Amino acid sequence: MATEASEADNALSEPQARHVIYCGICTLPPEYCEFGGTTKKCKEWLEKNHPDTHEKLYSEEAIAATLSTLSVDAQKRAAKDAQKKEAKAAAAEARAAESKAQAQVFIKRVERNKRKFVTAVSGLEAHGMDLKKVAKEWGKKFATGSSVTKTASGGEEVVVQGDNSDEIFDWVVDVAGVPEDNVECIEDKKKNVSWDVVRLVLLRLLWLGFINAKKDNPDISSHQFDSAPTNFFYFDDSNTVLLDSRDTGRVYRSEDAGKTWDKVDIEDGKAMDLWAHPYDKNQAFILGREGTHWHTKNQGKTWKDFEIPNARPLLFRNPLAFHAKDTDKVMIHGETCKLGGLLDCQESIFITRDGFETVEKMRENTRGCIFAHGTPEFQTSKDDKNDNRIICVSQGRVSFDRSKHRLVVSDDFFKNEKEPYLEAGRTVQGIINIAGVKSYVVAAARALNTDELALYVTGDADTWHRAVFPHDSRLKEDAYTILESTKYSIQVDVMNVEPPNPMGILFTSNSNGTYFTKNIPHTNRNRAGNVDFEKVQNIQGIVIVNVVDNWKEVESSFGTRKKDIKSQITFDEGRSFQDLTVGKKPLHLHSVTDISNVGRVFSSPAPGLVMGVGNTGKYLKNYDEGDLYVSDDAGLTWTLAIEEAHKYEFGDQGSILVAVYDEGPTDKIEYSLNHGKEWHKVDLPEKGVNAKALITTPDSTAMKFLLLATTGGGSKMKHWAFSIDFEDMHERKCKDSDFENWYALSEEDSEPGCIMGHQQLFRRRKADADCFIRERFKDPEPEFKKCKCTEKDFECDYDYKKSEDGKECIWDTKAGPLPDPKGKCKGQEGPYLAPSGFRLIPGNECEGGIDLEKEVERPCKDTVKTPVSGEVNVEKTAFRAKGFKEYYYLETTESSDGDDETIVMRTDKSEIYITKDHGKTWKHILEDKKITRIYPHAHFNDVVYFLTAGKTVHLSINRGDTFSSFEAKAEPTRDRSLAPLSFHPDYKDWLIWTGAQDCENGEKGTCHNRAYYSTDRGGEWKNLLFWVRKCEFIKEEGRGKDENSDHLVYCEQYEHEKPGGRLQLWRSDNWFANKKQEFQDIVSFATMSEFIIVASYDQENKNTLKVGASVDGKNFADALFPSNFHVQVQTAYTVLDSHTHAVFLHVTVGSSKGAEYGSIIKSNSNGTSYVLSLNGVNRNTPGYVDFEKMLGLEGVALVNIVANIEDAERGLGKKLRTMITHNDCAEWAPLKAPQKDSEGHKYPCDVGDLEKCSLHLHAYTERRDTRTVFSSPSAVGLMMGVGNVGDSLTDKSSDTSDTFITRDGGVSWHAVQKGNYMWEYGDQGSIIVIVRDTVATDEILYSLDEGSTWTPFKFSKKKVHVAILSTVPSDTSRNFLLWGQEDDSDSEVVTFNLDFTQLKERQRQCKLDIENPEAEDSDYYLWEPKHPLQKNNCLFGHIAQYIRKNLDADCFNGGSTSIQKKYNIKQNCSCTRQDFECDYNYESGNDRNCQLVPGLPQPDHSQVCNDDPSRETYYLPTGYRRIPLDTCQGGRELEKWESKEKPCPGKEPEYARAHRGLSGFWIFVLAVLLPAGAAGGIGYWVWQHWDGKFGRIQLNDGGRSFDTDGAWVRWPVAVVSAVVAVVAAVPLLAGSLWRWAGGLFGGRSRRYTTRSSFARGRGDYAVVDEDELLGEDEDEEA
Repeated sequence: MATEASEADNALSEPQARHVIYCGICTLPPEYCEFGGTTKKCKEWLEKNHPDTHEKLYSEEAIAATLSTLSVDAQKRAAKDAQKKEAKAAAAEARAAESKAQAQVFIKRVERNKRKFVTAVSGLEAHGMDLKKVAKEWGKKFATGSSVTKTASGGEEVVVQGDNSDEIFDWVVDVAGVPEDNVECIEDKKKNVSWDVVRLVLLRLLWLGFINAKKDNPDISSHQFDSAPTNFFYFDDSNTVLLDSRDTGRVYRSEDAGKTWDKVDIEDGKAMDLWAHPYDKNQAFILGREGTHWHTKNQGKTWKDFEIPNARPLLFRNPLAFHAKDTDKVMIHGETCKLGGLLDCQESIFITRDGFETVEKMRENTRGCIFAHGTPEFQTSKDDKNDNRIICVSQGRVSFDRSKHRLVVSDDFFKNEKEPYLEAGRTVQGIINIAGVKSYVVAAARALNTDELALYVTGDADTWHRAVFPHDSRLKEDAYTILESTKYSIQVDVMNVEPPNPMGILFTSNSNGTYFTKNIPHTNRNRAGNVDFEKVQNIQGIVIVNVVDNWKEVESSFGTRKKDIKSQITFDEGRSFQDLTVGKKPLHLHSVTDISNVGRVFSSPAPGLVMGVGNTGKYLKNYDEGDLYVSDDAGLTWTLAIEEAHKYEFGDQGSILVAVYDEGPTDKIEYSLNHGKEWHKVDLPEKGVNAKALITTPDSTAMKFLLLATTGGGSKMKHWAFSIDFEDMHERKCKDSDFENWYALSEEDSEPGCIMGHQQLFRRRKADADCFIRERFKDPEPEFKKCKCTEKDFECDYDYKKSEDGKECIWDTKAGPLPDPKGKCKGQEGPYLAPSGFRLIPGNECEGGIDLEKEVERPCKDTVKTPVSGEVNVEKTAFRAKGFKEYYYLETTESSDGDDETIVMRTDKSEIYITKDHGKTWKHILEDKKITRIYPHAHFNDVVYFLTAGKTVHLSINRGDTFSSFEAKAEPTRDRSLAPLSFHPDYKDWLIWTGAQDCENGEKGTCHNRAYYSTDRGGEWKNLLFWVRKCEFIKEEGRGKDENSDHLVYCEQYEHEKPGGRLQLWRSDNWFANKKQEFQDIVSFATMSEFIIVASYDQENKNTLKVGASVDGKNFADALFPSNFHVQVQTAYTVLDSHTHAVFLHVTVGSSKGAEYGSIIKSNSNGTSYVLSLNGVNRNTPGYVDFEKMLGLEGVALVNIVANIEDAERGLGKKLRTMITHNDCAEWAPLKAPQKDSEGHKYPCDVGDLEKCSLHLHAYTERRDTRTVFSSPSAVGLMMGVGNVGDSLTDKSSDTSDTFITRDGGVSWHAVQKGNYMWEYGDQGSIIVIVRDTVATDEILYSLDEGSTWTPFKFSKKKVHVAILSTVPSDTSRNFLLWGQEDDSDSEVVTFNLDFTQLKERQRQCKLDIENPEAEDSDYYLWEPKHPLQKNNCLFGHIAQYIRKNLDADCFNGGSTSIQKKYNIKQNCSCTRQDFECDYNYESGNDRNCQLVPGLPQPDHSQVCNDDPSRETYYLPTGYRRIPLDTCQGGRELEKWESKEKPCPGKEPEYARAHRGLSGFWIFVLAVLLPAGAAGGIGYWVWQHWDGKFGRIQLNDGGRSFDTDGAWVRWPVAVVSAVVAVVAAVPLLAGSLWRWAGGLFGGRSRRYTTRSSFARGRGDYAVVDEDELLGEDEDEEA
């Protein structure tokens, strides 16, 4: 029974804090008040506020006690001193009071230009006030700028922006308590002007007042909502706003920029989300909660509903995808789910082409789609002929696995589709995302066993290129962000330091998006992937970024060190950066990672106006320590706008700036009409307003703003919209003289800068112009002036890349030789004029200046491809050692950057070597580190750990490019059978370390294992659990899907943390802060695919074991073993492969040393119910089993069985025979031997007699290197082995052992060579290499046609004992490596690299059209595997097709992108006996039918209802269950055959509705008239065409015709013919109707049908083949 426990560390007692009293008068502790000069006041304060302390210090008893310790003279002196101090203090107090009474506070209102004022206050310090605190308080109170400044006389005063004199007077008197007579207000006016001027001004003002009475401040109105707004936006070029609230499901609309609001006419609670059309300023969408959605084409005046057929919009992906040109085309990402939308969801893409007049499903099984024309800048072609092109991420053709996701493209809304070639003429799998970025479309792909991504880019949705990043910068999943880009480059920020304090590097591409160069190092980013990067809007080339100044410390601390962030700005697209400055002080601004408003952070379309919240100083401080700053020259210079943090917005093209306090409640807003130089405050209609968002129209041309805010809190919180309207203010409309020419990228006294070959010029209002532009919705447009060309206007052309110094564009040799100049070169001598490698950046407008496109001289030899040798190249390396201890490939994947083939190796001297080129060159690394073990990461190929005997662990996360180390908490476990490191499948930095504890002194019983965990790759370790055997992360495909599943850990721990205690299994999902016990007494646990299998001791019989299984990691069920499986004592289990959604378990039956064997049992899909598959399967003493599945091919497996169990148990040795299955262990058969051996001789036995003459292969239990396997997933259908032909397996060293191969998945075999050979597959099976095993040799053999012919090659001058033949684990390389020792050496070991890339038959890359693999010019064909007992190619209920290379094609497959081998499911087949296995408690009889074991109950099939809550029915047992992989449809569905359908518990009403009966009339028509009519018609046809062959024995006389037969023969034959014909024409119609009627009226149904029932003419079956019905007559083992 599971128990709950909580682990808590023993808390040490901590020192208790003391409470210290400080005097409120002198601020000293009361014991020291006598030294403060205010003793009398201190005593009074203490007596009032702390009487106990006063009594303790100043009572008569306390004073007497103190004086008692003094002499009489000392007491007199003390009394005298006290009197003096008291008198002195009284005098000082009197002087201070007199001075304070006379001190004046001056409040001066200072007039600046044009009715602008500031208020200056002096004299506050004389009344004991701190000027800085007062300035800060006034800044908050009046929501304006307030600061302490020096006066001309050297004193200090508080200066507050605006006319606040009256409010300050009240504050000084009421709050500060200064007598009113001591406060004086002063008016400081500017010098008088002439009376004539004054008179003219007054007359003009009077005239204006008569013409049009205007206002001094904007109008502010408020509207209260009943719930919080969720989403809101302006329609572009309008004052119309939409706003929704998810809490209430309502949508509101305003036509006057938020002044008044109307609820959209949709029922409350129905709206879920609100979307604006990004390319149509009149369209918007409301997505509903219950299937109905709404669309508007007139900015929300009217709405029309629509539905998505049988689906709902996706919640986890943007539900809508838009066409940038044809705005009536919209795609909807939807899903269809069962059980009320909770389970079994299928994603599909829907489309409307007519503005939601109609919506149709376009394609199923998508994972995100975009229009190629999804951005205005993108063009599919010059004439947009592919305007309808759609690009989708789709599931794989035959797999739902994410690694098989692919890209599909369609130009006709998926009536037809194709997979584009992304790399090297190949399609790419593992696509995880696509996005439109300005004039590009970008697709990201990730392969298995890496978090590295490949980025593919296209500019026309037709031709794709892989993006190339610098070799030291690799894209990682969830670690890159595509930033705001331009029409001529893509900006990508790549994370290089991971959370908790992530940093990145910003890269910028060339104009086709293929080559990226490092632009900004050490960018600041957050966990969500947001990057502090923003372009200044409407101005090319200006970018504001935040960078990390202490990046070295952050990197070395694995991201745990706090970041010191600085702001920088570039005016030349990132070529150079400089600080933001206020005067000479650096300025740092909060950016995207700490955004406080909606929309852009710093800028708007207002030319040159930029604002931000931040601080001056060395680094960026917290947001609430910042102030508001403004720049009107696009960030070149900055000034303080308002103290404290504010939200802000731009209006009237920058004429109006609005700000609202953002650090808490406020009563005001502020605005500026002169580029932020002066600010004015306006009261809000409500008090205590907390600003949530401040917005205006997207183009910032309007004069209206919308403030969304709250007041109050908790249940009293109110939600407000404040409309701020400047249109009725008295400022006039600007004239031409009010504008100035403003150049972007210009500094004072310097020429304006150029970018993209031109200068940018804007006409904008002067800062001090007393006017408004008043041109709503008219965006400011720049003028352009062309510049002379410079180096920065050019980039490298296609297939060229920058040299290291960045001054040249050099040819990328990966693209092959330079293009042939056609006639310019004669021979290979001399230079020729060739392209320079540069090109003018597309879109650049520069003229004149330098011309880097001018052709340059290049040598003709560069145009000629280096001739290939045509042979295998060999590189030998010798090592001073006696042997190799271990080696591991760190293989690149399809999405990895680089094509290295890296191996790390340890010799018997513990020396570590690495090769990046598959053994051609080796490098000694980690010298003097005394490495004891190498541990590659189990889930990420790039990561490898090197263990020492101590706590130090070395590692590399980039396939050996760089190395680092960490210190573990303890030395590695001393149990060599355990791995000290456990790895997380998803998070490569999460580790569990199993270390040895208390093992130094060697005392018996104290040494044990202790587990620690780290989430930062060993940077910090925390305790996980004591006294463990092992701990593992439990997250794999199909397991653990709740929010804590990432943290799920299993540990084996000794009971009571004592040696010799029972081993218990515990789990936790919070690092064992809490834990749960799953099993009390276990042997161990194992994980395989989606299953967790636990072997525990049976509590009723301690001498035997039992099995528990789980698929979610949290719920276990006892495994039910088959009834015909009887083992007295189960001593061991071996978990075998389970990648076909079933557990294969080898249960040891015979455990005598040297005679071990057992039975293979196979589970159902949740691993709990088992059936017997095969008895007597061989295993060895360590527990390894002769069981191996064929990689890449469904359901094929080989085993060796012990054919002489009784003799073996008596010590006479095992007699092994090899068996094969083609339907996932449901049926087994011997391997069919080839007719002849490799020399063409027949075998001495009859190969037709499989019992006495079959093929037997040496298997897993005899291998030196367990990584050696029969087959390869990249060479589908191929399998090799060493063995012999006969009645059993002979010794491997005997003369009868030969090497064999199969090319059709094990159906037929061919002899390859005499003797034992090792083998490896290369180039996905197009190259096979074999070498002699155990015999010294100087020769290998290789085959280029899947083993049909073999070519010898001499690789060494000396004979070599080859211990290992290896290649990359994916078998995609054309390099192989021999590991061994030369025949005459005992002090050196050697490696030989065999390079087949120069082989003349492998120079051309094979051509594959993925849409038509068997095209006329294709090098491939589609192969269909088959079951040897099937008459067609149906296997697992379907015909699968695999792509294989034509044997005679002289080309290479290519290792960079593995070919998708399983191409398609051609069709599902009708069900036959081969698609089923016997159900639990059933066994196969001699007739191969499954029969219930006598005395045992039928299994409970209602369990499927619990496993799938969406099911409504289940079927009673028939004795059969479908093989988990099987997909057959129709035919003989034996699990339903003659079975009664029952409703799932709780689904009776649904069942009744779905099975409502037909009327008696229709039953009569269907059950009687239709069959009878068919019988009559078909019987007549038989009668007309009878040839006398039905049921007769053919004699030599030919027999008589049907017409001459007598009636007694004729009519019975006709009747029987009619019955057979009816059954053939309408199969199962009558039977199904009868069963339906029987179910309706309570009739009975049979569970299965026997041979005799068919013979008795029940009509249970249609015309079927008897072999399909009853199977073979031989005994079945399953």
